[in-house]
Amino acid sequence: MRILLIGNYAPDKQESMLRFGDLMQRELAASGHDVMLMQPQPEIAGSRPVSGGLGKWLGYIDKFVLFPFALKRAIKDFDVVHLCDHSNSIYAKYLAGVPNIATCHDVLAIKSALGEVPENLVSKTGRKLQEMILNGLRKVQYIVCVSTISREDMLRITGRPAETSTVVYNSLGFPYAPTPRAEALQRLDSLGYDARRPFFLHVGAATWYKNRIGLVKIFDHLQKLLAPIEIRLLLVGGALEPEMESFIQEAGLSSRVTRLTGLSNLDLQAAYSLAEAFIFPSIQEGFGWPVIEAQSCGCPVFATGRKPMTELGGDAAIYFDPADPAEAAAIIARALTDRAAICRRGFINVQRFTIGNMIDGYVRAYRHVVAASKYNRS
Repeated sequence: MRILLIGNYAPDKQESMLRFGDLMQRELAASGHDVMLMQPQPEIAGSRPVSGGLGKWLGYIDKFVLFPFALKRAIKDFDVVHLCDHSNSIYAKYLAGVPNIATCHDVLAIKSALGEVPENLVSKTGRKLQEMILNGLRKVQYIVCVSTISREDMLRITGRPAETSTVVYNSLGFPYAPTPRAEALQRLDSLGYDARRPFFLHVGAATWYKNRIGLVKIFDHLQKLLAPIEIRLLLVGGALEPEMESFIQEAGLSSRVTRLTGLSNLDLQAAYSLAEAFIFPSIQEGFGWPVIEAQSCGCPVFATGRKPMTELGGDAAIYFDPADPAEAAAIIARALTDRAAICRRGFINVQRFTIGNMIDGYVRAYRHVVAASKYNRS
């Protein structure tokens, strides 16, 4: 099958989406398909940052003015077009008559723009952009969602018929597995972090739904429960929000909380392998890769007891209510007495999220839209 993948604009630095496009290209090609990954190019923005100011508007020209011309020239050579990120559904209006699908990773930004998330205010420009994405999602022929909660939210917001979508779980983008202790210690030593003393881990960006303020509140209770053992918290991700910094200082946790960024996959694997546990108190998620990354490395997962965390973690994770940090900490402390069993269940659970299962699911979706297009033309 000849498949055109539409990936993300690299200057936007949406790293997980860029990795997803690369993964799809690599694995579809390995399965024998003729695949091309096409992305908007920074022809006008050049090397300028596009997160704000003039660069943002020049990036819009690259994405919304120039790229559609290239896309319309390319689609005639392919059997199916796959928009690898739902934000690229803006291009759906150029795909009329061509079998097409989109992957919906989440609709959190759309929900925010619609006013459903008061914690996350959206600018006028942001609301307009999300309106364009929503209109595009209504035009896409078929939508693959990465979790049932993403599908439920997408169907509710778009009003699409249920039969025009399905769920295909993501796979790991990297073959995470336990790192031998000596090697893992050496890797974290090179990052300036001494992992010989017990620490808990969180991986996630500085976005509202990651609930990192809830994380440090849980940790505060946990370090008191586990005293006199001196535990620490390692944050892998974006800069600390002001509210987090204030809480950490007021609670006297400054010496116990460390943030690292820019870790390689092997560095992150080492951190998962050495951590006492991974704590994931997200309020919402579209998928939640860190849950299965941690389990793949033999790291116990403690997460919010709602979808998609419960969907991904299955019976191999331990769940809590992030609105009650004290009880969450108590749940973690009690469960750690059976840490080895949690790890064993995690290794079994992650076998559901293989690359083979993911690619098979997408190929079924491609064949579905190609067959439907042929039927509609006959």
